Parts: sequence; structure tokens; C-alpha cells
Amino acid sequence: MSILELMETWRKTHKNSEVAHLPDGSHVVLMGWLHEIRDLGNIKFLLLRDASGIVQVTIKRGAVSQSLLNKVSRITRESVIAVKGVVKRSERSKLGVEVLPQEIKVLNLSKAPLPLEVTGKVPADFETRMNSRFMDLRRPSEVFIFKLQHEVLKAIREFLDEKGFIEVITPKILVSATEGGAELFKVQYFERTAYLAQSPQLYKEILTSCFERVYEIGVYFRAEESNTPYHLNEFVSVDIEVAFMDYKDVMKILEECIVHVYQHLRDKYYEELKRIHGDFKEPQTPFPTITYTEAIELLRRKGISVRWGDDLTTPALRVLGEEYGDYYFIIDWPSKAKPFYIKPHRGNEEICESFDLLWHHIELASGGSRIYLREELEESIKRKGLNVESFKEHLRVFDYGMPPHAGWGLGLSRLLMVLANRQNIREVVLFPRDRTRLTP
Repeated sequence: MSILELMETWRKTHKNSEVAHLPDGSHVVLMGWLHEIRDLGNIKFLLLRDASGIVQVTIKRGAVSQSLLNKVSRITRESVIAVKGVVKRSERSKLGVEVLPQEIKVLNLSKAPLPLEVTGKVPADFETRMNSRFMDLRRPSEVFIFKLQHEVLKAIREFLDEKGFIEVITPKILVSATEGGAELFKVQYFERTAYLAQSPQLYKEILTSCFERVYEIGVYFRAEESNTPYHLNEFVSVDIEVAFMDYKDVMKILEECIVHVYQHLRDKYYEELKRIHGDFKEPQTPFPTITYTEAIELLRRKGISVRWGDDLTTPALRVLGEEYGDYYFIIDWPSKAKPFYIKPHRGNEEICESFDLLWHHIELASGGSRIYLREELEESIKRKGLNVESFKEHLRVFDYGMPPHAGWGLGLSRLLMVLANRQNIREVVLFPRDRTRLTP
């Protein structure tokens, strides 16, 4: 029988996760990958894995035909198989049930040896995992990360939808830099040079004049040379922009959004997350908040040499993380440290209405109030050494009723690092792109 004929006569009747809830004696057809085989002589245990979990298939000598035993002995791990059998309650199985096979079909035989050990019993170094990412992603621990990501995105959309936001999609090929600077990838756009977007910033600002409240979850690009556990050159950002609000207002939306994500995950995956964290509960609001100046003073008291106006290095942020714990805001940054569109404080233009959200030493989000008067925005562009002419299309909008507005951008993968308790951002991205990696 060909695979096509088999698929026409056999249909997968249940996911593995459903088997434990079936009555004793239920007939099932399961399909998945041979995760592991344990041969005890007169009895063999096949662990069959699908995207929902693992089921034990028990083969007893004398209870099945010799041809089935011979077939099983030739099946390699990670082969795709179909099992037709009967569900039986069993104390020997971790699930409390096992499947007694009547027939097994091999849909696709896997090569041996495997490029890495899917069961996790034999550790693989990081580069081996990334080079054979398709196999690494079959490990149940890695599957869980991306189930988690799915639920995080669902929770964020649910929260923002309830707050009256609409989801938008903005261009990713731009005629000029969004935020200035040289961290841009050039692309040949017919006869012209264009750039890959590093954020949706200017478009989402424009859209506040149309819809008031917008958000986008999109892929962006930064041509940074950084090759750290926290940086990627292709990343997903969750961005919002809101009319008639300032930075304090959108900080509140951000912390409420984070708490909503935790509540959603607690309801969905509490036991799994408890095994990762030891405890899993939403952070308390309001999050601790310090000004940039207070942060500098604290670092100096701790013996860290830092000048006012400098960016905060990772060692400095580690010190702040020890002081403030999990989630905390640093607000009122020096204007020169932030992009041209961030609004300076009235009466003290050396500092601006801006914030970063951190978890320990990891920056998760950044945002602020925006300049909404054209003359002030043009002056800010000039102060940053940028060409006003490059932003003429953006500036046109400010002649026709741009409202006061504010917003933020949240790094999805950095948040996922925190939730999944992983130390390298590449572990929480399906196929990461960094300074040295363009494959797989």
C-alpha cells in the first residue's frame, strides 16, 4: 500500500493529548514521530510524539504478530509512523494509559544517526542546535516555548483590542531612516536605494491622526554589529501609539498589558510554567519607577563610574536590577540619548518624556511622549544632525492636525526570554538571524 493509499484509508483520529481522556477500550489511529524506543526483551515501549505530546505504545511479544515485531525492530527514531490500536489504562505509563497496537505503518523512515538527540538525554552544544534547528525544535521543551509565544501574542491582542486599539500593518521598505542613524539594511528597490524598517515609528504616529489608537506586531531589522545574548538583526516588535496621551499614560497601558499576559498564561500553562520558575504569578503594579538621574546617583553610590548623559551599560543595569528586582521603569532620560521625535520636558529640555521598561538588566520596551508640533519637530531633527528634507513626507502630516500622542515598542522575544527562563534570545526565535547567521 502506498503512503497516499494509506492516508486515504487511515485518518488520524486523535491527538496524543486526548488519549488520556478516552474511555478504556477506545479504538484510535495516532500519527506522529517515534520519539524513543525501549526494548526490554519480551516487551517494547514506543514513545510516539506529536505536536500535542507523547503517548506510550506497548508491544508485548505473543500479543502481536511476528511481522509486526520485525517491523518495529527496523523503525528508526524520528521516523513518521501511524499506529492503529486500543487504549488501555496502565499504571506503568506516566499518562496513566497506553496504546496496544493492532497495526503500525511507517509513513517516512528517518535516517540514522540523528544530528542531535531529541529526547534531551544527550546534551548538544548551542551551535549544533542552531545548525540543526529543525531537529532542535522537535524537542518538547522547545515546542513549549512557541506554544507560549502563541499565547503571549493572543493575550496582547486581546488586551489591546479591549482597550479600543486597532491592529495595523505598515510598510517594511522605506525611502529613509525611521529614527536616523546608520543601523539600517540597504535594499535595491528597482533603480533606487531603499531601507528595511527598523520600527513602525513614523507610520504609527501618522495613524494616530486617523484612528487615535493603533498597534502593530511586526518584523523589523537593525544592522547592529552587536552579537550578544539579547540582540538579533531581525526581530518582532509589539508597538502601540495613542492620541491624547503622554508617556505616563502609555506606561500604565504597558504594565497592565504585561500583567494581562501573565494572567492569561497562568490560566493556560500554570503547571508547565511553575516547573520552569518554581512559582509563577503576575507582577504587582504599579511597577517601580526611577528617573535616569536617580539611577545615575544610585550607580555612583554603588561604586559604578558613570557620567550623566551616558547610556547605561549592561554591568550598570545588572546593579539596578539587583536593587529593583523584576519589572521596573527608568524615566526622564537625557534628550540627547533618545530619538528626535521624543518630546523634551517643558522648562528643562535636557531631559525628555521617555522611559525604558527593564526586567533585571534586560531592556524590554522603550517609549515616550512624541513631539507633535511641526516647528519643534524640525528643530529636533536638525539638532540630531539629520536632514529635514529626508522627512518631508512625514512632516506634511503635522501641518494638518497632528494630535498630542505617545507610544512604545516592546521586544516580543526578550519578553519571551523572561517568561521561558532562557538566557539567549536565539532560543526563543524559530530561525534566528544575527551578525553571523543567515541559515537555516
